[in-house]
Order: sequence, then C-alpha cells, then structure tokens
Amino acid sequence: MLIAADKFKGSLTAVEVADRVTAGIRKAHPEAEVEAVPVADGGDGTVAAAVAGGFARHEVEVTGPTGAPVTAAFALREGTAVVEMAEAAGLQHLPPGVFVPLTATTFGVGELLLAALDAGATTIILGVGGSATTDGGAGMLDALGAHLLDRDGDSVPWGGGGLRELVTADLSTVDARLQNVEVVLASDVDNPLTGPKGAAAVYGPQKGASEEDVQLLDGALTHLAEILGEQEAAAAPGAGAAGGIGFGALVGLRARFRPGIDLLMEELGVEAAIQRAALVITGEGSLDEQTLHGKAPAGVAAAAGRAGKPVVAVCGRLAIDRKQLKAAGIERAYALTDIEPDVQRCIAEAGPLLEQLAEQLATDQL
Repeated sequence: MLIAADKFKGSLTAVEVADRVTAGIRKAHPEAEVEAVPVADGGDGTVAAAVAGGFARHEVEVTGPTGAPVTAAFALREGTAVVEMAEAAGLQHLPPGVFVPLTATTFGVGELLLAALDAGATTIILGVGGSATTDGGAGMLDALGAHLLDRDGDSVPWGGGGLRELVTADLSTVDARLQNVEVVLASDVDNPLTGPKGAAAVYGPQKGASEEDVQLLDGALTHLAEILGEQEAAAAPGAGAAGGIGFGALVGLRARFRPGIDLLMEELGVEAAIQRAALVITGEGSLDEQTLHGKAPAGVAAAAGRAGKPVVAVCGRLAIDRKQLKAAGIERAYALTDIEPDVQRCIAEAGPLLEQLAEQLATDQL
C-alpha cells in the first residue's frame, strides 16, 4: 500500500505522518508492504516533501518577513529547484501572537531564488502558501533587482502598506538569469490579486489585518497592478496566492501557474507509486471544504481514481460528510477525533494517536 499524505499542520510533518501510519499498519499486519511518498501542495512543508523524495536540501540565511535574518532552505535535484516562500516569509517566522500585515516583506523569497540560481537551477518550482505577507511579491522583485520607487526616486518601504507610495516601477532590471529559467508557480489557491476574493480580503485577516488594513492593502495591491500596467495579470488565477506573491511571479518572473499538488506529484513520482499500490492512504490535518479545492488529499485521490485504486484518508479532524468524501474519491476517512474527542490532546499527542488510528485502518482494510 502507498502512504501519500500531507502534514498535520502544527503537529506532524508529512514525513512524520508517513512514519506513524507505517508503524500502526505494521502493528496490525507486520508483513504488510508499505511505500511512503510524503506530499505537499506548494505551501509550507513543500521543501521537506521534496527532500524526502530525493532532492538535496540547501540552507541559506535570508531576510525574514519582519526584516530580521532567518535560515531558509530550498531543495535541488538535477537542475530543478523547489523553493518554498514560507521558508523565507512564512507566518512561522513571526513571534507568537505578533502580526505585521502592513510591513511584512517577501524580500527573503527573492534572496532564496537568487540562491537557487547560484546553485545552478534551470527550473524553479515556487511553492506559495503560509505567508505572513501581503505585498504582491514586491519585496521578492526588489531583491531580484527590480526598481520600485517613490516620488523621490527611493525604494518604497517594505510591505503592502509601502506600495501606496509607489510612483514608478521597472522590472527590466530583474536578474537576467531568470530569462533562461522556467519558473512554475505552485499553489493550492486560484484567487485573483484584488477584490472580494483577492489576497487582502480573503487571507489578510489570517495575517492580523483589520478591516481598515484589508481595505488599505487591497487598494495598495490595485495601485501596484496599475503602475505596472498589469491589470489583466492581476485577475489571473493564482495572482492572489500567498499575499499576492503569485502576481509578482507572473509579471516579474514570467511564471506559469499550476496546481501545486499536481506539480509536486509529478516531481515526486506519486503516480508511478500509485500504480504499484493496492490501497492508497492520503490525508492532512483537517479534511474540510478547502481539501476539496486543490489540497493534497484531493489531488492524490484524483490520481488514484484514474488508476482505479481505492483511497482512504487519515486526518486530525473530519469536517465534511461521507457524500463529499465519496465525491472526492475517498472511500473512508479515519480521524484522530474518532478516538480522542479532545482536540487539544489530538494536537499535542498526534503521533501516538495516529499510530493507533493506522492500526485500526489496517485491521479494517487489509
């Protein structure tokens, strides 16, 4: 059987999920043949999944979302780099309970891309998600050599709030090596840059933005698109991903957008692994409405369905009904809350509980 599950966010990495499920299965059936391919959909955990799949891990010090230095990693194999924006500009780099929605920058993402170029990358998969930022990718473009200037000819301040001061923008000075590099924007969301479904309106509150901040940021992102003359790109699917860094990648890096899970499954050989499996086990921390729209379990289930292989899922909590699961191609879901109703205990003791859950899964399915 194949374990192709994403992380349980805040509790277990995708690798740890695979290890615990394997251990539980083997408690029930020691002879079971188990293959594990940890997966991700472009958000936080994407580099870890790539490394588990055979990519080499490279670490570099870059600028974090607040301007303080952070250690970030990218993955590289045979000229293909997997760069995860959350490694440089993710919420995990903010102090607990502290948000900086107007000033958080993606400058470090640009530095991470430069490090990948220096390492010889000719294809870059830019996984986006889990960001602390809403700057439209302006910080990233700044680090890559773009000129985003105010009325005095100085660089605009970092963060989405600083974009209000933007007067002129020149992207022709972006690192020339990118002209010969294929950049693929890997995301699990297809939001536009602005408007009621845009980066600020939908995701700003998760990053500490008040109602006033959301309006300010949406206006600033609209202004960015106008100054660049890229209103059409601002409306493109994925432009609003990760605080609008999708827009910056589309217009500044000539990136093309693809659903993250489809792209990562190709790179990690998931479809070939599915062909070898009699049963596919997928999952993530919360199986909910979002799962059905481009998250890793839905992508794995779709691929397994094309191969005619049955799919079950493991999760921390289950927030969709059996009919929705079936529609997604998942026959049954096993949730930690089935064996431990206390959600906080599920989070704190996710590993042992998941092992116990996997033992029950194996008893039922094998």
